[in-house]
Amino acid sequence: MSATLTVTHKSIGVEVRRGTYDIELDGARVGSVDMNDTFETPLEPGPHTLHLRSGRKSSRAVTFDAADGEVVAFRCTGKNLLPIFLASFLVPSLALTLRRE
Repeated sequence: MSATLTVTHKSIGVEVRRGTYDIELDGARVGSVDMNDTFETPLEPGPHTLHLRSGRKSSRAVTFDAADGEVVAFRCTGKNLLPIFLASFLVPSLALTLRRE
């Protein structure tokens, strides 16, 4: 059996970085997610690393363990507090936020 990974691109309020985000799982691109959409893919149980990218902008890498039959859900957004938004121009890995639900 396998686990399932879901990534939802949703934001409350105004989001400046609304583009499509590429999804990288364990260093390989597995798909993309648009604004107000959800991406879903099966994955093998065990440890994994998830990363989002949109051109130069990216998220920090998130590591997680997936159990057999588990649904691992993440929510992503490009919305940040103003100081983090401004810092993301110098540190692109602060531009996108990825949180486990």
